[in-house]
Amino acid sequence: MADAPVVAVRGEAYREVAPELARFTVTAVARDRDRETTLTRLAERAAAVRALLDAAEPAVDRRETGQVNVWPVTKRAGDRVVAWQGSVGTTVTVTDFTSLGELMLRLADQEQVEVAGPVWSLRPDNPAYREARQAAITDALARAREYAEALGARVTALRELADTGLTAAPPMLSKAAYARSGESAPELELDPVPQPVQAAVEARFTISEPVLG
Repeated sequence: MADAPVVAVRGEAYREVAPELARFTVTAVARDRDRETTLTRLAERAAAVRALLDAAEPAVDRRETGQVNVWPVTKRAGDRVVAWQGSVGTTVTVTDFTSLGELMLRLADQEQVEVAGPVWSLRPDNPAYREARQAAITDALARAREYAEALGARVTALRELADTGLTAAPPMLSKAAYARSGESAPELELDPVPQPVQAAVEARFTISEPVLG
């Protein structure tokens, strides 16, 4: 076995899977010459965001408060404070895409609130990852057999198998379309972005003696 011929191959697999999660950020901001007024307005706007997210709870998988920033705004010529500014950011993860556009518009309709996203993704335990790995192994074995057959030989054993990586596409923003008709509420249509999943393995197989004549 140690002296048996060896063929080294790379197996690959590619899948496109519908996303499971959509993440977007909501940032409430406030600015005023008076610090206390800024803090009060910031708290009120953050509370309004929380109330809307509470109402949408069935569709919201999770929400996480990011940084809370409050800072003085000064003039270029000196350290004199001319205003105070603050922001509170929240990352929202949604699993119900049917209400995603409506929720984002309702949040964006709040005073001094910024909404950015969504970014589509899969859960870490999505079956597509396992299926891609298995398909990559199958591809490696098929390639090894093709090489062996071209030499008049056959694959006899697996000597080594290495996972060279499982990758997904970088986060992508969705396409969005706004529609307004008369006095009706605006509509936001979102097109979920399919998530590419790619797996690759490197394998070494022993083969029977080639027929080279």
